[in-house]
Amino acid sequence: MKIDKTTFKGIDTPCYIIEEERLRHNLELISSVAKEADVEIILAFKAYALWKTFPIFKEYISATTASSLYEARLAYEEFGNPAHTYSPAYTDYEIDDIAKYSNHLTFNSLSQYERFCDRVVSINKDLRIGLRVNPEYSEVGTELYNPCSPGTRFGITADKLPTSLPDNIDGFHCHCHCESGADVLERTLVHIESKFSKWFSQLKWLNLGGGHLMTRNDYDIPLLLNILKGLHKRYPWLKIIIEPGSAFAWQTGTLVSQVVDIVEDKGIRTAILNVSFTCHMPDCLEMPYMPQVRGAEISDSATAYRLGGNSCLSGDFMGTWTFDHELHIGENVIFEDMLHYTTVKTCMFNGITHPSIALLTCEGKLVMLRNYSYEDYRNRMD
Repeated sequence: MKIDKTTFKGIDTPCYIIEEERLRHNLELISSVAKEADVEIILAFKAYALWKTFPIFKEYISATTASSLYEARLAYEEFGNPAHTYSPAYTDYEIDDIAKYSNHLTFNSLSQYERFCDRVVSINKDLRIGLRVNPEYSEVGTELYNPCSPGTRFGITADKLPTSLPDNIDGFHCHCHCESGADVLERTLVHIESKFSKWFSQLKWLNLGGGHLMTRNDYDIPLLLNILKGLHKRYPWLKIIIEPGSAFAWQTGTLVSQVVDIVEDKGIRTAILNVSFTCHMPDCLEMPYMPQVRGAEISDSATAYRLGGNSCLSGDFMGTWTFDHELHIGENVIFEDMLHYTTVKTCMFNGITHPSIALLTCEGKLVMLRNYSYEDYRNRMD
């Protein structure tokens, strides 16, 4: 059906809506950066894995990155190419299948490398083996998301690497960003190169991980291009790989919800919605960050509404917003930018009805990609 993408009038049940036009805009920018800088930019499933949209992605990129067996299988079966795979720890009962579904496989520790390397190469002789390294530097402000904090379980520090790497290691993987700018990459590279460049002559590729939010409006694309071109100039034999997740789906869609009740206690009005923060917007509580609500401003005025979820968790609520009118039962409340790190992390806690997923095409037609049912909940509990 045709839909008004400003109000989404006519939608009366919860729904994540991907806007194809916005998605293609991000993909075009990412593709242009990859070509101009001569790097490979691949999609990280940990942030976005809606496989029914992969045909659109494949017009612009050719590879993806996985962090588990299921993600690697998704890359192989639904995207159509083996994955660049990294996991903090591979298990004995999954490693064979992971090797089969991957073309790059990065080990988090030397002990994991020693345990599994011969095995995975015997299964897939074309695997390109890498190690995750830790430069002990990151500007990620939220400690929960900082992969280089003291005591981290991620990566190998320079003091633990042998002078000569084993012959079958041909890449380093380094991830230390989160929705970061090009200036952060510039400063981080100083630490990466100072600690690890002495091994670069033994490598064929360098993966700079994710967190490069190049589709954000204020991102400095010219600086990013200069940084990547400079890296190529210093190490022309290295293939440079970047694997953002958020950048692909940044500002590409919404979560449309509806008001089901309005309650008040001690002067606080709460608009109860038919979605849940803990089930359907977990990053809002985990990160934490305040979502943007269409047509509303964050406010503590007497006319503001706290937005509450419909689970039994007491803390399933977020902020207070002032709208330009009194809310009424049944009207839409639209949460902006709810595709990346949201659709991949939802759950069915409390048996709460899960929002559908739809694609709003460039022609304004709403195409339903997935409706969730009681059976989805039941089967998870089976």
